[in-house]
Amino acid sequence: MKPLKIPESVLVIIHTPAREVLLIERADHPGFWQSVTGSRDSPDEPLVQTAAREVLEETGIAADAVDLRDWAVSNIYDIYPQWRHRYAPGVARNTEHVFSLCVPRGTTVTLSPLEHTSYQWLPWLEAADQCFSASNAEAILLLPQFMA
Repeated sequence: MKPLKIPESVLVIIHTPAREVLLIERADHPGFWQSVTGSRDSPDEPLVQTAAREVLEETGIAADAVDLRDWAVSNIYDIYPQWRHRYAPGVARNTEHVFSLCVPRGTTVTLSPLEHTSYQWLPWLEAADQCFSASNAEAILLLPQFMA
């Protein structure tokens, strides 16, 4: 049995200097496109470590803490009902911390097939429109501000 998820996660916007954003399609919900996301493994895991781990697990891109930019932006949202069973009973909200990672155009992406089936690089406005998650779309729309 998998351990219960901690309701504190990261969202990592992976992008190129030209504001092309990487989106990955969920294996368990075809048509659900998103940025890299994932929960802390333990309550004391540093968020930047969570972000680096999730980027590597989901995309195969190795990033150090210095490569990741912490936006100091948090979103609190209701966990989708279909995913609440992954958390302790009574947990219905998650706090998501936003990071970004700038990579060169043409960076190799190697998906974790259990989590994601395909990926695409899109201009930032198109990427925001493709996201199923409102907080993910809103974060992508903030990308130019955090690249300045």
